[in-house]
Amino acid sequence: QVQLVESGGDLVQAGGSLRLSCAASGRISVINAFGWYRQAPGNQRELVAAIDSDGSTKYADSVKGRFTISRDSANNTMYLQMNSLKPEDTAVYYCNAEIRLHYAVVAGDYWGQGTQVTVSS
Repeated sequence: QVQLVESGGDLVQAGGSLRLSCAASGRISVINAFGWYRQAPGNQRELVAAIDSDGSTKYADSVKGRFTISRDSANNTMYLQMNSLKPEDTAVYYCNAEIRLHYAVVAGDYWGQGTQVTVSS
């Protein structure tokens, strides 16, 4: 019923930039919140950044000042601009969204398939 498709992951040198995108499609009525999570090998999945329907944002301390999350509500799309990338940013990045479907009473939690970001030193 809902698909979240990430794109933009790549191999980049330390200090470089990448822009991730997440496009949501399906029988969507409202997207309450979007978020980016990441998971490195051997680590738990962690929140990187999130943005609510009112545009308020929050970031992990490790990415503050380097990453910027944004959303295009008209097109159900979210972005993560990542600057000054570090090797420790290497991970699979996952898109997450809290979405209420048409004719649904409550919102559900949805995940994308992930996109690999690799930062070389």
